[in-house]
Amino acid sequence: MKAVGYTESLDIENPDSLVDIELPAPAAHGRDLLVRVNAISVNPVDAKVRKRATPEAGSYKILGWDAVGEVVAIGDEVTAYKVGDRVWYAGDITRDGTNSEYHLVDERIVGKAPDSLSNAEAAAIPLTSITAWELLFDRLGLKQASENEPEQVRLLIVGAAGGVGSIMVQLAAQMTNATVLGTASRPESEQWIRDLGADHVINHSKNFSEELERVGVKDVTHVASLNHTDQHFEQLVEVIAPQGKFALIDDPASTLDVIKLKLKSISLHWELMFTRSMFKTDDMGKQGELLNRVAELIDTGSIRTTLGANYGVICAENLRRAHRDIESGKSIGKIVLEGFN
Repeated sequence: MKAVGYTESLDIENPDSLVDIELPAPAAHGRDLLVRVNAISVNPVDAKVRKRATPEAGSYKILGWDAVGEVVAIGDEVTAYKVGDRVWYAGDITRDGTNSEYHLVDERIVGKAPDSLSNAEAAAIPLTSITAWELLFDRLGLKQASENEPEQVRLLIVGAAGGVGSIMVQLAAQMTNATVLGTASRPESEQWIRDLGADHVINHSKNFSEELERVGVKDVTHVASLNHTDQHFEQLVEVIAPQGKFALIDDPASTLDVIKLKLKSISLHWELMFTRSMFKTDDMGKQGELLNRVAELIDTGSIRTTLGANYGVICAENLRRAHRDIESGKSIGKIVLEGFN
């Protein structure tokens, strides 16, 4: 099968940082599905792993943690899917990734792909929707609108124009009673966030307190920090209300002084969507369930794809371009690729 991988961690400008390769197709056993990959998206985790993880000598590392495709074989313990099903998922970071023609994935972290989206449109969503959903409802503990969440909840999403932010804005706006605030520093990013349903947009390159005052908000009760947490940490602590909640998904370059959270009794929460699959938790199947729920929300028109750009076929050249743009930190929405030559 065709795939894209690497043998050593290199700068993305090096042509050997990602290369086209041929590998044997894997076989499905146990609870695994064998999926023919039709489309993928590229996430910041792809670039992070490429920079940090070197495969064993003589082997290739295959990246990729988003896919839409067709089930072509199933393991002997599979119960929820059959050959021919169109599925979507975000995979397991401890296994080979989706940058290959055929891919193995545990059925518990798989959902039925939304009928109303093309493969490319759907590929933009799995990893970011799982991350956003778990962060909002499992980590920050927001209630869905039907559960009568008090309307005084004020959610600030830092980095709202990125992949996770783009789906989180929609989920929060459509499924909760929270006032949703996003951050952006460019006009096109600000418009993107507004179009997704944010109530207010503030500029993260300016003083957060002053920006909140500008839009008529005194403080926020919940913060979802999606990037540059170390740069914004002190300002975020300042604008979080007493007994508020602070959650993050990135990897701060410097140590955070969490003692600063104590005076306001602010709780700290981490979100990593790979935790359930990595540790085979008892509730691992919740990821498949929430993907099916997101598909329903898409097919009923409640939320939309966060596809930002389609870079064409899945190959090393196009993936290097995608990694380069992800590393720039300026991409809006999600970068997708589809099909193999």
